Amino acid sequence: MIPYILKISNLTKSFGKITAVRALSFRLDRGEIMGIIGPNGAGKTTLFNLISGEIKPDQGSLVFDGADITHASTYERCRAGIASTCQIPRPFENMTVFENLLVGAVYGAGADSRQAKEKCEEILENTGMLSKRNSLAGSLTLLDRKRLELAKALSTNPALLLVDEVAGGLSEPEVEEVLSIIHSARKEGVSVLWVEHIMMAMKKGPDRILVMNYGEELFCGKPEEAFRSEEIQRVYLGAEED
Repeated sequence: MIPYILKISNLTKSFGKITAVRALSFRLDRGEIMGIIGPNGAGKTTLFNLISGEIKPDQGSLVFDGADITHASTYERCRAGIASTCQIPRPFENMTVFENLLVGAVYGAGADSRQAKEKCEEILENTGMLSKRNSLAGSLTLLDRKRLELAKALSTNPALLLVDEVAGGLSEPEVEEVLSIIHSARKEGVSVLWVEHIMMAMKKGPDRILVMNYGEELFCGKPEEAFRSEEIQRVYLGAEED
């Protein structure tokens, strides 16, 4: 088995005269959590959309679990084991929490009814949502909507989870709860790519951090090294120049 779950090579995507992702290359190891940070317009969202299949690259390739998925559809990528969350949670509001997960397990993972129900019960337990299983998704608090967003993605039985700013709008204790869910998923063998602006989450969550700027890699390494870098502070954190 190859040691990495995702390999991105020379990935490039332009929109008119704007190059959102430029010749980007990196690998995500199996079971690794990689954070992705960068200023607005750095190309983070475009990168996620390229991995999920929402858009196709102009150049470069994506290899997932040993297979080239550069031209695969979003459905094919989901069935292969790639799941993603939305920055703004989008549950089926008139369905219960449990029913929301069943949709992912049945249509995303292709599980039969019995398998789907068992898997969903397990995920609800692991995400702290079991007591809300019969609640309508539209009635949930922001924290529970974030938990449900993660649970929905996990119900598709992913090997790779794309997490998009799940900590936004949460208090520090609530961010800790989200961190616990993501680390728990990693223990189950899920690899994670996580775009985030909440620096507390990025300091505590990932094994490595990829810093993007103008669609390119500015840095890739340990979180503590990233946050000590004067260049990253200048570009991303807004440190003033002399």
